[in-house]
Amino acid sequence: MSFETFLALISFAFVGTVTPGPNNAMLMASGANFGVWRSLPHMAGISVGFPLMIALVGLGLMQVFDAFPIVDTVLRVVSVAYLLWLAWKIATAAPKIGDAPDTGGTPLTFLQAASFQWVNPKAWSMAVYAITRFATDADGARSLGAVAVVAGAFFAVSLPSVSAWTKLGQQMQRFLTSPRRLRAFNITMAVLLVLTLVPLFFPELFAKLQ
Repeated sequence: MSFETFLALISFAFVGTVTPGPNNAMLMASGANFGVWRSLPHMAGISVGFPLMIALVGLGLMQVFDAFPIVDTVLRVVSVAYLLWLAWKIATAAPKIGDAPDTGGTPLTFLQAASFQWVNPKAWSMAVYAITRFATDADGARSLGAVAVVAGAFFAVSLPSVSAWTKLGQQMQRFLTSPRRLRAFNITMAVLLVLTLVPLFFPELFAKLQ
């Protein structure tokens, strides 16, 4: 991989991870509802889970979808169902405000956040594009080294990105000082999370933005 290609990869990885999507919408909501400290497992799950998914895609996971198209259909259905469930959980959350008693809400765990990448439409689109663009040569071949570089690039830029979105959510706490404001914020985050399903049904729109 040339230096110019590597710079393009880093740029794509940074833009892809820092722009709005399911992960960042959920991180912002988690930061606002639970703070950065309690959201650390969620942040770590994304930072590790997404690069791992990219590595597995680069190692030939997409061949399974080519051989068994039903797997892709099942994944889409699961993605929609899970994202809608998460949106409902966010919209109906009743998090702790100030000195109010804890209502029992909890942020995602490390394993939940890592597993979520497999039903994240944006994550799949980015993973496939990154491997195809930066780890595959003109003949369609790819090396383990190139796949490792792509996965490593996303790992390197993930932590700053997830930290920024979670911190942004935490900073929102100074404005979310009443149940009404907090409920409105959570509903807004839930709606934005549902809107991230658009690339799943209209992939051509996502392709035009790349």
